[in-house]
Amino acid sequence: MFRSKAFLLALLSLLTANTVYSQVFTAEDSLATGLISRNQSTVISGYGEASYRLDTKRKSAETKLDRVVLFIGHRFNKKISLFSEVEIEDAFVSGGISDEGIAGKGGLAMEQAFLKFDFNPSTYIVAGLFIPRLGFINENHLPSTFNGVNRPYLEEQLIPSTWREVGVGVYGSFRNIPGLNYSASLTNGLNSAGFSSNGGLRGGRQLGQAQAGTNLGLTAALLYYIGDFRLQASAYYGGSTALEKRVADSLQLNSGVFSNPVKLGEFNIQYSNKGFNARAIAAIVHVSNASDINRAFANNTPETMYGAYGELGYNLLYSKFNNEKALIVFGRYEFFDLDAEVPFNGIANEANRKNYIIGGLTYKPIRGVAIKADYVRRITGDFNQALVVTPFPQQVPYFKNNGLVNLGVSYNF
Repeated sequence: MFRSKAFLLALLSLLTANTVYSQVFTAEDSLATGLISRNQSTVISGYGEASYRLDTKRKSAETKLDRVVLFIGHRFNKKISLFSEVEIEDAFVSGGISDEGIAGKGGLAMEQAFLKFDFNPSTYIVAGLFIPRLGFINENHLPSTFNGVNRPYLEEQLIPSTWREVGVGVYGSFRNIPGLNYSASLTNGLNSAGFSSNGGLRGGRQLGQAQAGTNLGLTAALLYYIGDFRLQASAYYGGSTALEKRVADSLQLNSGVFSNPVKLGEFNIQYSNKGFNARAIAAIVHVSNASDINRAFANNTPETMYGAYGELGYNLLYSKFNNEKALIVFGRYEFFDLDAEVPFNGIANEANRKNYIIGGLTYKPIRGVAIKADYVRRITGDFNQALVVTPFPQQVPYFKNNGLVNLGVSYNF
C-alpha cells in the first residue's frame, strides 16, 4: 500500500490521459450550448440508472433503481435561461412504511436549479443551486459519459460528487487563447459537523438546504482543449464552520466566512482518438484545524486525504460505427487514502486506504443507452476494531480483499 504523498505528486507529473470538445448528449446540452434558438421554449431531458451487485465474499446481492433524474429547462430569451433538475434515488421516498410494507430509504433532491445569464458568446453567469467544476464526474455524470456501472469511487469519496451548492459563478473563455476556458464561483461553504473518517467531506455538503450561510466557499478552474487532449486544474477553498458565532464559541470553534478552511485541489487529463480513450485524475484535500472539529463533533475528521486513478478504454466497434454504436472494453485502477493524516485526537483506520481494480464492458446500442458489466477487486487495509460500535455477531463482516460483480442499464436523453 502506498503511504507517501510522493505517490500523488509523481502521478500528477505522469498523467497522460479522454474527451474532446463539448458534446451534445441531451436536450439540456442543447439549451446550454445555444442550440435552442426560440424564445419562451421549454425543454425536457433526463437520465436514469438501474443496477445489480453481487458481493462475492459476503455472498449477498443487491438490485436497485439507483436514480431517475428529470430536467426541465426554459429559454426566456437569448440572454436568460433556466436550468432545473430533480432526482429520486433508490426508487421511492417514504417517511414510514409503504402500502407494500417496505420502509422507504430513497432520496428526493434538487440537483440543480439556477438561472444562466449570457453576456456574450464567451462569458456567462449562473446564480442559484449549481454544480461547480471539480474533477470529471461532478459536472459530467451522465451514465453514458463514464465506464463502469458505478461512478469512479474516488469521485464519490474524495471529491464528493455530485457536489452542488447555492451561489453565483462566472464561466468564460479566453479569446486570444483558443480552447482555454475558465470558471470561478462563490457558494455557501461546507458543514464540518458532517465530516467523517470513512466519508470524508461528503456529509458536509449543504446541497441547497436551509442551512447557515455564515461561511463561504470559493472554486476556480482552468479547462484547456488542445488537439485530442482535455486538461483541467481546479481548486476549492472554503470555511467549514456553518454556525452562528455564539454557537461556534460554545463549541470552541473558529467562526467566520473562511473559518476552519477546507482546501481541495485536483488535476485531470483526458485523451481520445479513433476509439481509444484514456483518463487520469489526482486530488488532495486538507482540513485545517481538524482536531478542533473532532473535539466539537467527535466525528473523527482526518486532516489530509489524497488519491488518484487512471483508466484506459477502447471501442471495439469504432471502425465500423464511428461511435454511433459502441462496445468499450476498459480497465481502471484507483487508489486513495481518506486517513492519510489524522490529528492527535483522531483514530486512523487502515480500511480507509483503498485500492480498486476495475475491468468491464460498456455496450451502447444507440446514443443515450448503455448496458454495462464490470468486476471490481477492492483491497484495503485492516479495519480498526477500536471503531466498532456494534460487536459480533451483529457487526457486518468486513473483508479487506473483496470482489464485486456489477451489472447495469442506463439512459439519458
